[in-house]
Amino acid sequence: MAFGQDGDWAIEAQGLVKRFDGFTAVDGVDIRVPRGAIYGILGPNGAGKTTTLRMLLGIIDPDSGVRRVLGHERPTEVARRIGYLPEERGLYPAMKATEAIAFLAALRGVPLKTGRRRARELLEENGLSYAADRQIRQLSKGMAQQVQLLGTLVHEPELVVFDEPFSGLDALNQGKLEKMIRTLAARGTTVIFSTHVIAHAERLCDQVAIIAGGKVPFAGLVDEARDRLRPQVRLETRARDGAWRAALPPDARSEGAFWHFTLPESGVEPLLRALIEGEAGILSLSIERPGLHDAFVAIAGEAAARALQETAQEAEKAA
Repeated sequence: MAFGQDGDWAIEAQGLVKRFDGFTAVDGVDIRVPRGAIYGILGPNGAGKTTTLRMLLGIIDPDSGVRRVLGHERPTEVARRIGYLPEERGLYPAMKATEAIAFLAALRGVPLKTGRRRARELLEENGLSYAADRQIRQLSKGMAQQVQLLGTLVHEPELVVFDEPFSGLDALNQGKLEKMIRTLAARGTTVIFSTHVIAHAERLCDQVAIIAGGKVPFAGLVDEARDRLRPQVRLETRARDGAWRAALPPDARSEGAFWHFTLPESGVEPLLRALIEGEAGILSLSIERPGLHDAFVAIAGEAAARALQETAQEAEKAA
């Protein structure tokens, strides 16, 4: 994979490898994130998501491979243009929410006075103005996480990187975060986030990288991942037998009054013709496109899918 033009991609990585004490955590990852996209890195715990993000941002260096962020091969040179929310949350407990956000802004070169003003604006915009003068230790876990999230955005970065941003948030605040991510993308900000929850990736992402065992078996458009599987048909007929059954594909299985099978490559029209001519008596017919979960199983395998589900269950218990 050759690097493209600077204006095409927010992030490019080729052949990233990282080992820790002889263990290969990331093994030859290739990723391209278009500018202005919402890009998800989807996989279970231990898949290599956090290590990949840290290499992309220059927090750690790869053992081999190359990466370029916002046109720079040394990501630390553009750190002030990036907002990063790590998986391990951490704010000074004695700081007030406004000061905590302003402090994070100052680390990215924003004058303290400006940071305080932006902090109060962000807190008000997100319904948290009542927390502005409260210490972090006085906030709930979810509220403190929202404060750190705002601190990630206060310097108005052009690239935002979230590591498991939905972890620890209740359903209401997860919805607020999804809305915030869409708003950022609408303004032209590039958003990349890691997640073990397929639903977030499916609802939000233009493109995803599926990662399992440190490898990326798929990176591209969500629709391309789903198109690896053919649509499924659910057919209900009045007649239970007849010549029309010969038109059903070999994988057709009967469940009560319904037939379930993969849509034939010839499409639905020849099938409909055979059903009508054979007097099957069509009561209902629906075609369901495979979801991202089905694509994940097909691409990453059953073991990775089970690990993804176990990660989600563990996260729910910890929340």
